[in-house]
Amino acid sequence: MITEALRKNFTASRVQPDISIKKALEYLDQSGTGILILCEADDTLAGVVTDGNVRRAMLKGVDFNNEIRSICTTNPVVGHYPISRAKALEIMDRSREFTVNHLPLVDDSNKVIGLLLRTDLNRYEDFRAYPNPIVLMAGGIGSRLRPLTQECPKPMLKVGGKPILETIIENFVEQGFFRFYLAVNYKSHIIEDHFGDGKAFGAQITYLREKERMGTAGALSLLPARPEVSFIVMNGDLLTKVNFPQLIDFHRENRAEATMCVRQYDMQVPYGVVKVQGQRVLSLEEKPLHSFFVNAGIYVLEPDALDYTPHNTFHDMTDLFHTLVQKGHSTAAFPIREYWIDVGRMSDYERANGEFCQYFVWKNE
Repeated sequence: MITEALRKNFTASRVQPDISIKKALEYLDQSGTGILILCEADDTLAGVVTDGNVRRAMLKGVDFNNEIRSICTTNPVVGHYPISRAKALEIMDRSREFTVNHLPLVDDSNKVIGLLLRTDLNRYEDFRAYPNPIVLMAGGIGSRLRPLTQECPKPMLKVGGKPILETIIENFVEQGFFRFYLAVNYKSHIIEDHFGDGKAFGAQITYLREKERMGTAGALSLLPARPEVSFIVMNGDLLTKVNFPQLIDFHRENRAEATMCVRQYDMQVPYGVVKVQGQRVLSLEEKPLHSFFVNAGIYVLEPDALDYTPHNTFHDMTDLFHTLVQKGHSTAAFPIREYWIDVGRMSDYERANGEFCQYFVWKNE
């Protein structure tokens, strides 16, 4: 019988259905469980909210002042207390297609007794969390950051006292990933000399050596073998606190062939915008704010997506997504709500150094 941590998990995740999405998001980040259990006053289950619910609400433009019940899953997968470890895993694995990692436990009257997490169950097993390969694009010239990149490849520029690429790899390793492919070109020996085979960083590193620039998708043709599971592709000049396990879960939940991480970008027109019809003024909107989702340079691909990446040809990831959409494959957008910065310009480099200690461990030298 599994009883350890049930009440603790539930207490950390329990919220009322009428609180705002904005407030619930704070609780979700604090809970450490990856789920919120919506309960009525008597602990009757009203629904659950996971990170995926929140990301989909972002894509739909839902007002985050709305009640959390407006975006919840009202018929979640549950277990009935008491329950064995084997039975709990059976229920979760039966719904593996939808990535069930959380199992609320209810009694016969649908009152929540506790919460089981897949991580709690897996502590009893010797396993490595995520076999998904990580492909990092680290071959760029970084011309906008010259003279800093005159003698140093952009991913090796130091932010917070250590190379950007080192922080990226450490962040992945901390989240349970260990298989890395680094696509290198410009001054690649500096990268290879620093990381070697990756053992010093808790990783396994293989290098994809571009003889010429091949683009974010073209470099994938250099993979020594087709991955057996979905894999992440990321630009090597990004600093972010994206939860990559949640990204993998979102990709699977949406049954996507390819998932693109996106960020909300706001652009304010500095003038009053006039809508006219002929010579007639129909309306006037003073300095309107327009919001867009823009490409954040992080992707998840299924192995079959490699069928559309040409060999020895420049091909960007945007080209690949365009092809997949044209061919009718399922693609998804994962909205980022965590810290993210593209260190592409001098102003970004200075900002990243100023913000580093807020989000990452500063390395003193």
